Amino acid sequence: MAQLIKNGIVAVDPWKTLEINEGETAETVALPAGDLIVPLAVWQARQPELAGRERLGLLLQPDDQVETVAADLPRFAVIAVNFPKFVDGRGYSTAALLRQRYGYTGELRAVGNVLHDQLFFMKRVGFDSYALLDGKNAAYAIEAGFTAFSDAYQAATDEPQPHFRRRA
Repeated sequence: MAQLIKNGIVAVDPWKTLEINEGETAETVALPAGDLIVPLAVWQARQPELAGRERLGLLLQPDDQVETVAADLPRFAVIAVNFPKFVDGRGYSTAALLRQRYGYTGELRAVGNVLHDQLFFMKRVGFDSYALLDGKNAAYAIEAGFTAFSDAYQAATDEPQPHFRRRA
């Protein structure tokens, strides 16, 4: 089970992420009770059924288009963005789009192949929670991951002003 870092501390994860197993489809997969993060395909196939839930989350894969759910974003308490490989950076763009273009203000969670080396950069584009890979040291990730650099020159979601503007 992944360790969750939320707002800079290790946190208990109340959310269950729905997985579509072999032989199941978005239309037929069972929907458990409680706080649930569903893949985009399940949301699209069963939106009327899911709309009655008090708390709902969305799981986005690297090739999912944020534009397809832009109008539904206020409905989700958490959006999890999957990083299937360390070298796949599309999740950074997804996070920036969610925060900057679409104004998403809920919890934005990085899941999948999340390592402490990435936390500083993930925070810059708008992530505020991170599900570390199994076996990784969460205390070390918090200590080293967010302080890899003392400052950043470029503007980003977490700091809209570039360094030269902040110096003045």
